[in-house]
Amino acid sequence: MTVKTSPNFSVSKGHFENTDGTANEKSLFDLVGLAHAYFNRPDDPNEVSGFKVLDPNNQPDSARQVIWIGQSTLLVSIDGMHILTDPVFSDRASPFSFAGPKRVVPPALTAEQMPKLTAILISHNHYDHLDLPSLTELADRQPETLFLVPLGLKSLLNNNGIINVVELDWWQEARIGEVTFTATPVRHWSSRSQFDRNKTLWAGWMVRWPDYSFYFAGDSGYTEDFAITKQKLGAPDLAALPIGAYAPRNFMKDSHMTPKEAVQALEDMDAGQAVAVHWGTFKLTIEPLAEPPKRLQAELKRRGLAPDRFLALTHGQKLPL
Repeated sequence: MTVKTSPNFSVSKGHFENTDGTANEKSLFDLVGLAHAYFNRPDDPNEVSGFKVLDPNNQPDSARQVIWIGQSTLLVSIDGMHILTDPVFSDRASPFSFAGPKRVVPPALTAEQMPKLTAILISHNHYDHLDLPSLTELADRQPETLFLVPLGLKSLLNNNGIINVVELDWWQEARIGEVTFTATPVRHWSSRSQFDRNKTLWAGWMVRWPDYSFYFAGDSGYTEDFAITKQKLGAPDLAALPIGAYAPRNFMKDSHMTPKEAVQALEDMDAGQAVAVHWGTFKLTIEPLAEPPKRLQAELKRRGLAPDRFLALTHGQKLPL
């Protein structure tokens, strides 16, 4: 399937759209306002001090477990199969090594420390989710690993020497043995420069073993797509949902969920358990770095949900499943 024959690609507008027909386009005025807010943001102590990092190698292993490496990078291990999501090991989420959002916490694991990976899932092309130096190092070390990407991104990886790539449109599937990988709709956008906005697709991923399922949202605003995914593919045993980068709200509401909205997404999907991603690793927006997990726990309490139903892990924490 080519980009222009995808039902999610508007030929008349020349770009991909969300399921509701929006494309999260921003005016120059909007972008200038965001830049002003970001560069005049209040002091954030965690931007300097970072957060605690646990060594996964000093924690016991389980047959089924997940490790939060940082940002949206998770190592999910199910009965000997290892899946890595949106691997970013670089110091900056940026096309430049000298500018752009800088890590406040080092990655809890590096490419060199990865076990034998079956698949790497990429949600979209933003620099805090698709980091070419990390991907090329992983491909060099483990050329047999399959990279699964949304529609339009295969050529970017191929052009950087990553050959074992499958790209999927929403609801398309790939299989590895008995495991099924399905690209699912989320509410977001794509761009790596000022000239390619929404030219490639964004996606969540549902991974289904015969007796277990894992959902990775990647990055998303709140959307009915979560409920639709559950209706089509079933409720996941584990969901990874983003909880950070939500302020200023008038700019971010179409692209990033608040913790309250993430809890609603958890309930929409009826996930057995959730782990939080997309917070506490890069200073991307203006809310305090430590705020999202506090708001998450407050929302769980307000709804009468168990605090361990949706966990904001410590960097490097290994959670048995």
